[in-house]
Amino acid sequence: MFWRIALPLLLAAAAARAQSPVPPDAEIRRILAERVDQRHNAVGTVVAVIEPSGTRIVVYGKPAKDDARPLNGDTVFEIGSITKVFTALLLADMAQHGEVKLDDPIAKYLPEGVKAPQRNGKEITLEELATHTSGLPRLPNNLSPKDAANPYADYSADKLYAFLNSYQLSRDPGEKWEYSNLATGLLGHLLSLRAGKDYETLVVSRIATPLGMESTRITLTPEMKERMAAGYNASLEPARLWDFQVLAGAGALRSTANDLITFLAANLGYKKSPLQPAMAAMLEVRLPGPALNFQQVLGWHILQRNGRDLFWKDGGTYGFASFISFDAKAKVGVVVLANSFSLTSGVADEVGLHLLDPSIPLAGAPVKERTAIAVDPKILERYVGRYQLAPTFFIAITSEDDRLYEQVTGQSKVQIFAESEKEFFLKVVEAQITFKTDAQGRATELILHQNGLDQRAARME
Repeated sequence: MFWRIALPLLLAAAAARAQSPVPPDAEIRRILAERVDQRHNAVGTVVAVIEPSGTRIVVYGKPAKDDARPLNGDTVFEIGSITKVFTALLLADMAQHGEVKLDDPIAKYLPEGVKAPQRNGKEITLEELATHTSGLPRLPNNLSPKDAANPYADYSADKLYAFLNSYQLSRDPGEKWEYSNLATGLLGHLLSLRAGKDYETLVVSRIATPLGMESTRITLTPEMKERMAAGYNASLEPARLWDFQVLAGAGALRSTANDLITFLAANLGYKKSPLQPAMAAMLEVRLPGPALNFQQVLGWHILQRNGRDLFWKDGGTYGFASFISFDAKAKVGVVVLANSFSLTSGVADEVGLHLLDPSIPLAGAPVKERTAIAVDPKILERYVGRYQLAPTFFIAITSEDDRLYEQVTGQSKVQIFAESEKEFFLKVVEAQITFKTDAQGRATELILHQNGLDQRAARME
């Protein structure tokens, strides 16, 4: 009787696993070992996977250089900007309960005497803060930390109000996507003012406690301190934990793989919770992002690839890197937590995206073999120029000896090779460039295809 019951269950589990795009544990462990032992991207990394067959945790490395204890799903990490998803969920939940409206102007919740920036009669709304379309910059221009290793620790409400009173928007609210720590931090503060509770209390009472996430906090209890991983910078030197004041909603939370996989279980419908209406509402407002296959909803980014919508968010402090993502249709999700951070290695992002979509190559993976063709040098000259990928991020295209070269801001110049008159590729990394032209054949923009994103860069005159 036992085998008649168990065998179908085992077969069902195997079938469910077969439908999941996420590699088996051994392959995940190999990827992590390479990043810890060979590339030295982290001292330790934890991966959590949720799929139709259940959840699994894969770990490699240590919580600290001098700590031989094994990592596990309860090891605590700073999760940085993943906090923004929680802030956006607070907004959606409060809107569901009629406490705020998404299109409320932020001026409605600011203290008396604090002016909300506006332009051409358009006011910033709560929704625009949560979708990076407010027109506010990435950081306030009066953020001048006393301790550069702990940059948000002394940024107070008074400083935030002084910034808002003096700042002039350079474009209309809602006009364009631009990632902003300031905007989401401000959103968390406004929601706290509306609720009459500090940000941490708001997260714990409305999200963490209802979902049973006992290790998602800002303030570390003595027991959480025992489980806290040590943070390291890109050179694997010790890094400070971060402290926040008024901008806590941008990146103050600490959490664990087990807690975050519980959070994904609720988002994917595996776990029932009173937050499900708010979680669903977060995905309803879709706005264009910085790339052709990149969209923005409340809190989450969306990578559209191979017919799939991957909802994701990453985070980074000076000592930690984090990534969380899910595919609602496949009912699969991934969490990656690492105890180091580098602007160039992107260990959590690249591993997480690759695990959900193996066609997205890992850094250092062999570059796909492509065949270069010759293109008329007169055509190449029409592509020469400077292309803006972001406000301070450019791609320079130059021509030398009938060859075309690309140089990204802060990086060295590399040759690009033609596959067709408008399609080019790099040999040093897995990346391609497509030129878009006008009726005269002169390039008006380029599209950079790399790491799963198709990023448009307009040509500068």
